[in-house]
Amino acid sequence: MTLLFRLAEWHGLAKLRMHTEPTLSRMEKVTTLVGNELRCFLAITCAAFETTELEKEAAARGRKQKRRQVKRTANSSQPITADPVEPEVLASKAPAKQKKRKVLNLSIYKVHALGDYARTIRIFGPTDSYSTQIVSDLQV
Repeated sequence: MTLLFRLAEWHGLAKLRMHTEPTLSRMEKVTTLVGNELRCFLAITCAAFETTELEKEAAARGRKQKRRQVKRTANSSQPITADPVEPEVLASKAPAKQKKRKVLNLSIYKVHALGDYARTIRIFGPTDSYSTQIVSDLQV
């Protein structure tokens, strides 16, 4: 519940249309608290549950493995330089029907970038005043 509250507080601060130095300072403090709560959530709550990939993810992984195996057997006369995995290793892997264990990954850019929001708002203003969308083929 604390993590949900901190995330809602951070989101509310990030979506403000007018920021002041106290709101940005608070956002920096809340960002630190969100990071602490995320690590606590990962260590305690996530450790208490066994999570696996979805059936469609397991099926997609199986299809990818089969495509790789077919490609390797088709190119078996040529030496493999990229991603050298022996056919025995592919055969020994778990079948696609068996779901792999999944854990919460905090080492992704989305989580890493949370700390940059307050500084970015100081430089560029509120996040609703600009867009990162690429503009192409302007119709005049």
